[in-house]
Amino acid sequence: MAADFSRPGSLYGAVDLGARKQALEAQARREAAAKNPAAPGTPELIEPTAATFTAEVVERSMSVPVIVEATVPRAEQVQQFSLAMEKLAAEAGGSWLLARVDVEANPELAQALRMRAVPTVYLAVQGQLMPLFEGPLPEAQLRQALTQVFEQLGVELGPPAAPGEEGPAEPPVDPDLLAADMAIEDGDLDAAEAAFGRLLARSPNDEEAKIGLAGVGLVRRTTGLNPADVLGRAADASADVVLQTQAADVEMLAGEVDAAFTRLIGVVRRTAGDDRDKARRHLLGLFDTLPADDPAVAKARRGLASALF
Repeated sequence: MAADFSRPGSLYGAVDLGARKQALEAQARREAAAKNPAAPGTPELIEPTAATFTAEVVERSMSVPVIVEATVPRAEQVQQFSLAMEKLAAEAGGSWLLARVDVEANPELAQALRMRAVPTVYLAVQGQLMPLFEGPLPEAQLRQALTQVFEQLGVELGPPAAPGEEGPAEPPVDPDLLAADMAIEDGDLDAAEAAFGRLLARSPNDEEAKIGLAGVGLVRRTTGLNPADVLGRAADASADVVLQTQAADVEMLAGEVDAAFTRLIGVVRRTAGDDRDKARRHLLGLFDTLPADDPAVAKARRGLASALF
């Protein structure tokens, strides 16, 4: 079912990898940022682990692009490819860094990166991580692929920028949030839910994770529903709480936030007992799909208070 997630704060507005990539590309075109402590012509090979990935890759990518080679270094079929990667990193003169992840030694990273082949190559830049390609490429094809990627992002593969010329830093992205991004992009709600859950277990007040988890629930509830049918039947069954909550979900998914909230406030106002409580709790759950300071939430909270008291 197609859905409009364009409203700021909705599930995809908060965590969609595609939306982040678009923002990243716009920013990267404005800023060709590169700062590398290594000497020109000498590749700085980063070998992050699951424990150091955020610091060594995500945070470092705020100042210089990082190409992530997720691989099994001992495998003979990838060793020539790895040498080619090192050669290109040296030629780049510090305009990007190479990070080699041993996924055999760090299986949790392989899971978070949603790998399907060895090697898989990713780009980390300005705190964002995106997949590039899978499988070993010959050096010529590898060179062409990386050149095209950096050209599309507007990143110049030249000497490093002078200190102080970097663009404004943004907070690094949590690896579990990145894992949720990729799961959502793949349509894997179970993996997205698990990633958001891990993040909330570590950071119970993380708003993006709360929004994402509530959004996953919304998508689950509306999967298989025919929006026109649900809304049509709901129009003739104002006392059917189950149908009214489904209609509110459909409206929410379509970006009709005020309509969804107004519908459920009306149900609360018209009903009593268990039905009233079901509608109230469902409305509170929809509030969780938006930031707490969203004006629509504030308005609906006032409406709910009026309906209850």
